[in-house]
Amino acid sequence: MNNQVKPPPADVEIVTLGCRLNAYESEAMRLLAGEAGLANAVIFNTCAVTGEAVRQARQAIRRARRERPDANIIVTGCAAQIDPQSFADMPEVSRVIGNAEKMRASSFAPQHERVAVADIMAVRETASHLIDGFHERTRAYVQVQNGCDHRCTFCVIPYGRGNSRSSPAGEVVEQIRRLAANGVPEVVLTGVDLTSWGHDLPGTPQLGSLVARILKLAPDLPMLRLSSIDAAELDDQLFELVTQHDRIAPHLHLSLQHGDDLILKRMKRRHSRAQAIELCGRLKSARPDIALGADLIAGFPTEEEHHFANELSLIGECQLAYVHAFPYSPRPNTPAARMPQVDRAVIKQRAARLREAGDAALGRHLDAWVGKEANALVERDGFARLADFSTAHYGAPASSPASTVNAGEDVGAPYKRLRFTHHDGAHLHGVAA
Repeated sequence: MNNQVKPPPADVEIVTLGCRLNAYESEAMRLLAGEAGLANAVIFNTCAVTGEAVRQARQAIRRARRERPDANIIVTGCAAQIDPQSFADMPEVSRVIGNAEKMRASSFAPQHERVAVADIMAVRETASHLIDGFHERTRAYVQVQNGCDHRCTFCVIPYGRGNSRSSPAGEVVEQIRRLAANGVPEVVLTGVDLTSWGHDLPGTPQLGSLVARILKLAPDLPMLRLSSIDAAELDDQLFELVTQHDRIAPHLHLSLQHGDDLILKRMKRRHSRAQAIELCGRLKSARPDIALGADLIAGFPTEEEHHFANELSLIGECQLAYVHAFPYSPRPNTPAARMPQVDRAVIKQRAARLREAGDAALGRHLDAWVGKEANALVERDGFARLADFSTAHYGAPASSPASTVNAGEDVGAPYKRLRFTHHDGAHLHGVAA
């Protein structure tokens, strides 16, 4: 893809559901659709991580057809890859394309076949697309890895993404250099199993070596952020960089999933409760300002109250600031779907308790910011995000009109220097410092 490729016309809308990797791929699709001459279309980039994600995708597709009765409705992403026929059977859908096909301009050509979904397990390479900037974003997502070689018993994503495969380091660095040259203030490295990057490349490098190379060869990039990390795969070099380098965001999201050893074993996770707590403690000790988040699943099959109690207490033991709580939902053809299921009402209640504990943890994290100052990346007018991923609403001091809210002298245009006066439990509130 070259710099001359034009974006699709304004009547092509891309609806991104799910993970940050989908956000990167949606931006690539925006350019691919323009290259193919696509017009009057809505493209849905779907997620399949939970049954609820699939339900929401179907709901959004039906709504789009009502709002744009003459548009082409194209469905892609993990849900379409895993169960293409169910989307092809929807009368609202014009075309279904797979996760590999969506990375090709030809898939968006008007004459393309209605259903094109190949065997994702046969894909051996990660499609790389050099993107100069992101549409209406202040941060850019860069794909460095796709697919997953692990088979957690609850997870259907490998069947939507295929086996693990890495983008070559040189292509990743070139992508980030281009973004930094165009003024992108923050890049997020994304992948399905990010810490498995390099396992299929010559010499089997680890993710830490890629991060070191980015920091060295893209010196104009202000901030590098990592997306979800497997707690069992944080290599020593990556740990050192994350905890000692101020151009890496002081924020990690950990794929923990549970806090009880028996449930972790039944999930086929590769870490124990003690290992998760030990890692979080080492991270906080080495970099006290780091904010940690985690995915946690409530109501996994066979989970009893004492198992759940261990999960609930993990939030405090790991000093988490952010909790992404999922109610378990059985996914097709996964081993967990064949295990003894927890009553849906109990799952719902436990998920609510996880979210309540997560809200309290976030409140404690935000408490520490009240009365302090920090630089924050502006995402839209009046709303910004700190390096540790805290969000903030801001305005001008009482003595200044809103138009005079400016960044500190040491901060570039995308940033504001803010002083935080209070929080509402979810967001900080502050004024220009």
